[in-house]
Amino acid sequence: MSRYDRYVLSQFLLFFGFFALILVSVFWINRAVVLFDRLIGDGQSALVFLEFTALTLPNLIRMVLPLAAFAAAVYVTNRLNGDSELTVMQATGSSPWRLARPALVFGLFSAAMMLVLTNVLLPASIKQLEVREDEVARNVTARLLSEGSFLHPASGVTFYIRQIDADGTLKDVFLSDRRKPGETVTYTGARAYLVRDGARANLVMVDGLAQRLNEAENTMSSTVFSDFSYDISSLIDKGDRETRNIRAIPTGELIQSADAISQTDGYTPGQIAEELHLRFARALVCVAVALIGFSSLLLGGFSRFGVWQQALLAFLILVALELLRGAVTEPVLKNAAMWPLIYLPTVLGLAIAAVFLRISGRPLSVILKRRSGEVAQ
Repeated sequence: MSRYDRYVLSQFLLFFGFFALILVSVFWINRAVVLFDRLIGDGQSALVFLEFTALTLPNLIRMVLPLAAFAAAVYVTNRLNGDSELTVMQATGSSPWRLARPALVFGLFSAAMMLVLTNVLLPASIKQLEVREDEVARNVTARLLSEGSFLHPASGVTFYIRQIDADGTLKDVFLSDRRKPGETVTYTGARAYLVRDGARANLVMVDGLAQRLNEAENTMSSTVFSDFSYDISSLIDKGDRETRNIRAIPTGELIQSADAISQTDGYTPGQIAEELHLRFARALVCVAVALIGFSSLLLGGFSRFGVWQQALLAFLILVALELLRGAVTEPVLKNAAMWPLIYLPTVLGLAIAAVFLRISGRPLSVILKRRSGEVAQ
């Protein structure tokens, strides 16, 4: 690469990192607020919150990386144009295709990062996130040991603890079980203890009262007990996931064992084909958005009003490509043999960038004048 190429490429990468950091921060804050409310509210520690937010970062980066590549391409190209650096290069005889070489290399860099992200980091992070979510769901302390609050660990179940002593003793416990239609059972105890027995968890209540309301017979029975054991395993154990998240399945397994995945996890061939090829299409589209952002700003000449029209045009093209990506997904889900449609937005984006570079090398007005002159002759 020439010195000019290295200089422009360094500018692309610098501002790519800047825009990626800004966009990831914005999306991360929105996601972190939801996670904080859910995890801290359920009694989890700050370390668990940080772990969960870190595991969601690969997915956030996947969403913002093409946008960051596009923003960097537009900003750097506008800056080069405003400083007349592109004008100088064009005056020395450099064609738009030659000037686009750093943008192409930058797009390939972005595509390489996206490939690693979608094929390695993202499946691993989603798999680990599922494991940690299951562990948190089974954590009795996180789900039930929260004093002074009415908790609803399961549909039809209400749990309340007035106070938790330092030794783990629960004071003034209230448990209402309404899961059986037409019957409500309410347990109250002066003290209670959580006892683990292997995979089972029991709530042992001492000096309490059990009241059973039969709505059909309109009767209530009360039983005073000195100690009573209540199995709460069903309230805190969600069990293992029946199927894996398709985005957590490694790429190699999607390629080699598609039939086995369909049988064990229940995914259709269309779903597997869509997920597999999207992992590569998302990487290739980074090349297209970088070239679109660069080539669109080469259209037209200098204007004191800036290049907002070209930037808006490039943005609208990106929106159209994203809409097209959503449109081609449905046919692939129905028929796995239609998987080449997944790459249609990328191919179309590269074609648009090539047309823009062609027009910027030979402005449309010049072509039209030349053709009109030939017709006149």
